[in-house]
Amino acid sequence: MSVQKQGSEHRRIRERGRRLVQIRLTDPRSRAFGKESRRQALLVAIQDREFDDQDFVEAVSVEWGDE
Repeated sequence: MSVQKQGSEHRRIRERGRRLVQIRLTDPRSRAFGKESRRQALLVAIQDREFDDQDFVEAVSVEWGDE
């Protein structure tokens, strides 16, 4: 995409009240990513939970018309 075409596309996006966001992520194919994701999954698996995840979601949520 040319710079001019890209700029006009970004302008149209902004005119619609939107904003371009770029996100940088760790490469999930890397060995370090796999090692860290396993480490975090194990921490979650062994974590002592006081209440169910759904109980938490319901506790912090509001009905759509009630906000």
